[in-house]
Amino acid sequence: MATATLLLSSPDRKGLVSTFSNFIFVNNGNILDADHHIDSTTKIFLTRIVWELDDFKIPKNEIQNEFSKIANSVNASWSIHFSDVKKNLAIFVTKQDHCLNDLLWRVRSNELNANISFIVGNHPDLEPTAKIFGIPFFHIPVSPDSKSSSEAIQLELIQKYKIDLVILAKYMQILSEDFILKFPNVINIHHSFLPAFAGANPYKRAFERGVKIIGATAHFVTKDLDEGPIIEQEIVRVSHRDDTQDLIRKGRDLEKIVLSRAVHFYTENKILVFGNKTVIFE
Repeated sequence: MATATLLLSSPDRKGLVSTFSNFIFVNNGNILDADHHIDSTTKIFLTRIVWELDDFKIPKNEIQNEFSKIANSVNASWSIHFSDVKKNLAIFVTKQDHCLNDLLWRVRSNELNANISFIVGNHPDLEPTAKIFGIPFFHIPVSPDSKSSSEAIQLELIQKYKIDLVILAKYMQILSEDFILKFPNVINIHHSFLPAFAGANPYKRAFERGVKIIGATAHFVTKDLDEGPIIEQEIVRVSHRDDTQDLIRKGRDLEKIVLSRAVHFYTENKILVFGNKTVIFE
């Protein structure tokens, strides 16, 4: 059953739910799911509506044009997505493979409704993994002197493969502000419960601080390191008996789970960003 999903945010006003629902109703659409939220601080209205395309009067290739007339009238930011169009993902890695392996298996088992178009590594270590899954691997070394040219190659690949989302799966490099400006759809997995222990070596710093819980955070990447809108987080308890390596071992399980959830939310069109926050329509 083919469906369409509307993601929309706009200044709140009376009648918004009725306006959007009526667009679907008068065109013979059947709403399968609808969720709404109003941010109490900014008075921004956010919604996700899913409806069947069977018997919908407007041809699929004309829906966005027709809906734009309504969206423009309420000053909305919006997008419409179709269930039969899979998103194209690119995964950036360094040497650690736990998050990469988890995503690869979830896509292969259809837990994630997406295509992994290619993998980029700034080291060649994970190329054999890519070959096992039949996915193109591009070794693009990054150094302070080559960063600009390396990112230019990455951006060319993103354009060539029509990538919807870049996933930093333990990619131990900081993307430049220029990269993010040119391609802002990037999700990173950070190995701490942000905003605690942002930056490098969070497990070592957590051990030195004697914390009782550690966490992992998936967030959108912005020009400010580890400060982008948070998508998903999880924690696990640790004790005085755990050393830094124990924290790393426990944290890796969290990292896989949190990153895969964030990617799932994205591929299922369940995320709306407003300001530096997200609404997740689960």
